[in-house]
Amino acid sequence: MADCYVLTHNGSIGPCKNNPNRSRVASRKRQKGGQTGGANVGASGRSRAKPRGKPQGKGPTSVKAAGKIRPTPRGTAAKATGAKATGAKATGVRVTTTGDDSASLAHPARPLRRHAGALPAEHVPLILETGADPGYELLDSGDAEKLERYGSLTVVRPEAQALWPRRRGETEWALADATFTGNTDEDGAGRWAFGREPLGETWPMNLMGVDFWGRLTSFRHVGVFPEQLAHWRYMAEQIRTRQGPVRVLNLFGYTGVATLIGAQAGAEVTHVDASKKAIGWARENQALAGLDRKPIRWICDDAMKFLLREERRGHHYDLILTDPPKFGRGPNGEVWQLFDHLPLMLDLCRALLTPRPIGLVLTAYSIRASFYSIHELMRETMRGAGGLVESGELVLREAEAGPQEARTLSTSLFSRWTPDG
Repeated sequence: MADCYVLTHNGSIGPCKNNPNRSRVASRKRQKGGQTGGANVGASGRSRAKPRGKPQGKGPTSVKAAGKIRPTPRGTAAKATGAKATGAKATGVRVTTTGDDSASLAHPARPLRRHAGALPAEHVPLILETGADPGYELLDSGDAEKLERYGSLTVVRPEAQALWPRRRGETEWALADATFTGNTDEDGAGRWAFGREPLGETWPMNLMGVDFWGRLTSFRHVGVFPEQLAHWRYMAEQIRTRQGPVRVLNLFGYTGVATLIGAQAGAEVTHVDASKKAIGWARENQALAGLDRKPIRWICDDAMKFLLREERRGHHYDLILTDPPKFGRGPNGEVWQLFDHLPLMLDLCRALLTPRPIGLVLTAYSIRASFYSIHELMRETMRGAGGLVESGELVLREAEAGPQEARTLSTSLFSRWTPDG
């Protein structure tokens, strides 16, 4: 049996008593409240917690070879660093922290507008699939877990929706570089165990030609949600084919992969997230991608307050991406509840669209509702604007299997409005 090492949530590494690759978790909680501080939540009642705290690990300047994971010395805690630690000097890029000491956002700050006119055309259901990609593959799934490849690293993570048996053998699963174990509840901090040798918590990745850092966080996630590739490809194509400048707003932007893909495609991007730590991680990604000179505004703020302020200022965007959590808190304790605030948030997004927009894209995780709920909300929000509303699910399909063998794993719900029906 191979030696086993554990990376705990505080960054220390040491041997573990049992090989996690051969153990199964006895029980998994299917649903609990979302994470604070910019939580990202998973599909069909599963919350997907964005990591709290500043991104762990040394700055990306310590990497000497692309595709190799950055080691962390055994027995030492990983030092949390932000964008400053990388030594990169961004040109033409601003990081802005806004907000005030006002009370938590518990009620709408302006009435929800009722729009007149006909509802947009509709296309339902639409299933957007992320298959194999040079930077990502869903290798196998089953028995409430999934085996994935992120860049050069293979990982095993809990997946409550994988109700079926595994397709690959136990030996192949045991060869994974890292396995998330310990507290497997979506909201609890767990740990990563390494069956062969201890690894650092960060490594370089690339999706759609953009380099960024993958990171083993204590909340099981790695800094990117590959099912979003379907939206990112749509965004990049629209930006490249559009004549003239394009302004993109990325709400709940997390580690900034979508922001960097949009900027590389030629857009001016405003990135908004309530977590300073997530924005620090995004700035590290920007430095690694070599996109320091791209026109990106990094805004640390409560999303609703930002939208209200932009509406008052008369600012507009051609394309808006929004990926809200089920529950979260802003930098000054502002409360976000998806079911309470989503109608007003979408209404504000409509108000910020330019007269000749590209579209409005919503992804919804961890809501106990059909995609029809956000579909009809999007149609009502865009009443009188014409166009088309497409809604359905984002899914991942297993790689390296025949068409009859590759199972599909649902990850989230989405709704997308475009002006051309």
